[in-house]
Amino acid sequence: ANILIEVNIAREESKFGLMPEETEETIRKIAVMPNIHVGGLMTIAPYVEDPEENRVHFQNLRKLLVDINGKNIDNISMGELSMGMTGDYEVAIEEGATCIRVGTGIFGSREYDK
Repeated sequence: ANILIEVNIAREESKFGLMPEETEETIRKIAVMPNIHVGGLMTIAPYVEDPEENRVHFQNLRKLLVDINGKNIDNISMGELSMGMTGDYEVAIEEGATCIRVGTGIFGSREYDK
């Protein structure tokens, strides 16, 4: 199975994912599992009015991916960076995103039952 590792790059309490400093150790543990392939990293950046505020988070996730790839861990070769949503995907692409999530941009805002 191909998977992405979710990283809480902005360290938000309301978000899931590994802390950046936990990521390499977790990937090393997964690397020994023969039926799982770590294909990259993903994050959900904070909701912000100005997409530029998330640039640093996208840069940090890309740096983390490059750093881990540079360690030449057996069975790990990551190329995917899933980051950026409707409000900030352009900045994410500029910072190396290979996968973006633009559901709101396509389908509109969610309507929640009251």
